Amino acid sequence: MLGPVILAASRSDKMRRFVSAAPGTKQVVARFIAGEGVDQVVPIIVDAADKGLEVTLDVVGEDITTVEQSHAARDAYLELIERLKDLGLGTKAEMSVKLSMFGQALEGGHELALSNVRPVVEAAAAIGTTVTLDAEDHTTLDSMFAIHEELRKDFPQTGCVIQAYLFRTEDDARRLADNGSRVRIVKGAYKEPAEVAFQDKPEIDKAYVRILRILMEGEGYPMIGSHDPRLISIAQELARRAGRKLDEYEFQMLYGIRSDEHLRLAAEGHRMRVYTAYGTDWYGYFMRRLAEKPANLLFFARSILTKG
Repeated sequence: MLGPVILAASRSDKMRRFVSAAPGTKQVVARFIAGEGVDQVVPIIVDAADKGLEVTLDVVGEDITTVEQSHAARDAYLELIERLKDLGLGTKAEMSVKLSMFGQALEGGHELALSNVRPVVEAAAAIGTTVTLDAEDHTTLDSMFAIHEELRKDFPQTGCVIQAYLFRTEDDARRLADNGSRVRIVKGAYKEPAEVAFQDKPEIDKAYVRILRILMEGEGYPMIGSHDPRLISIAQELARRAGRKLDEYEFQMLYGIRSDEHLRLAAEGHRMRVYTAYGTDWYGYFMRRLAEKPANLLFFARSILTKG
């Protein structure tokens, strides 16, 4: 299986240099990364809004090594929020943040990440939107959930992400569903050991459905992060059985992937949000997109061969 190999490469500085220098990289990265700065992303937000779509914005970059870099990450989100405010787009765009980018892995990282993310959550709330805490590898999750719980005391709309491939996630989903949280469910895109995570796609898919049922039957707001047509249909059926209205859950898909499906779901009256990443430190995010789907890797390989 190529997925685990690509995920391992996402942590390799040697592979980072190789991929960054490859002739076809820029073309492929543009498929998944909306731009390098806010100015390039604003037209995408406007276009999405015109089409009846919403977005969640991710300023990519997670492997930081200094406190100063964590502050810069915070400031990048605050700049984004200020632009959304000026353009009146606050209700059309939320933010997704990785706490590693806010210093979670540094010394005293839990407190540092909380102090960095709080002003972002406050600023988002002030313009009528919210923030979702992205899930990263399993070693970071206890800290992420603790920060999520702390933020929800003042900003109950703050969301979080759970990953179906982890054994722990059904218990996490029950807790989050009971306390009325906004929860994005995804399959998972990190290299995790067999001791903590399912390794086979059929088992991951079964876990996804079990967890989705918990969320749909709970008190929270499920956000279905998937491009899988079968899982999308199952989500619609579970929502119907749970008596949920169309505005009581939403679908989320990645920018650059299945754009026709974005429009189809929106046309059916579903709330459809496009996960839109931008920034200069795109490597880790890009490699996880390649690992998720072999067709993405083939597209990249063909681009390199064509440009080489």
